[in-house]
Amino acid sequence: MTVSAPASAPAATLPFTDRGPLSHAVMSHLTGDDTTAADHTGLATAAVAASADVVRDDDIQLALFVLYASSYGSLPQLDADLEWDPALLTTRRILEETFESALRARVPMPESPEPTVDAVGRALFALAAADTGPSLSRHIAKKATREQAEETLIQRSVYTLREADPHSWAIPRLQGRAKAALVEIQSDEYGGGRPQRVHAELFARAMRAAGLDSTYGAYVDDVPAITLASHNMMSMFGLNRRLVGAIVGHLAAFEMTSSIPCRLYADGLHRLGFDPDVAAYFEEHVEADAVHEQIAARDLAGSLAEDHPELLPDILFGAAACLTVDGWGGEHILESWQAGTSSLRPRVAS
Repeated sequence: MTVSAPASAPAATLPFTDRGPLSHAVMSHLTGDDTTAADHTGLATAAVAASADVVRDDDIQLALFVLYASSYGSLPQLDADLEWDPALLTTRRILEETFESALRARVPMPESPEPTVDAVGRALFALAAADTGPSLSRHIAKKATREQAEETLIQRSVYTLREADPHSWAIPRLQGRAKAALVEIQSDEYGGGRPQRVHAELFARAMRAAGLDSTYGAYVDDVPAITLASHNMMSMFGLNRRLVGAIVGHLAAFEMTSSIPCRLYADGLHRLGFDPDVAAYFEEHVEADAVHEQIAARDLAGSLAEDHPELLPDILFGAAACLTVDGWGGEHILESWQAGTSSLRPRVAS
């Protein structure tokens, strides 16, 4: 009797499409589509060499996003057995090296303070106060249309449906005061033991209340490369142990610039007549992040710098990068609206 070999499982279908040969090859490899597999490592080398701006390069940023999603488990279509595949890790490293170099070359760095809790805390608050980028939250509060508010929710969904996860990679890499401070912040982010209060779930509820799809990845096709780059930057900082200072600095700046904007977002959503569940996500952050900013700046970033002065440059880099890259994203959105166009990518007919 002849026994037939079992049929291979069909390749999984992701909820978004590729943006070029590199992202196509990475997506094909991670979903088991061997029929369209290509040398993504060679394509990565070629892509970074040819790119005029890796931060805004659609093919590169989508490829990085999918590679990171493999470690998060945020897209079940990606084969978990391939998380540590050597070829995929090589490709990721090529893209990360170029991405990190681009950020270090373009992010303006503040003057370094003494590595003490108080001095680092003051420096981070001064850095946040000096951020004079365009205010997306103020536009939402006063001028935005309902469609623009919905676009903002879509843009935020790439990170916020996984809120706090990039920063949690740092927990096992910290010790003592810094570790305790990060766990205190993250406990709130994850609802303090109450599943219905997990911030990512609050945002999913907000999206559903706004009539949007809360499935993770549903709007990846719609967001520009700069939105993916913001999330990829967090993932790169969090997933690389050598960048633990950068992810700590990022979280500090993130928390320190959240409370007032969230109040403005909530005001705008109420003004536009959205369901109360939409504004509830932002209202949750008004008070929580006002507390978190103190913990993040002093107890987390300040104590880490005091205990490990060698990490201070990366703490400052992570904070400055957070403000800079998120500022670029806000500029893209506001400039699109000022030009009378959408901030989202046009859908390509299949």
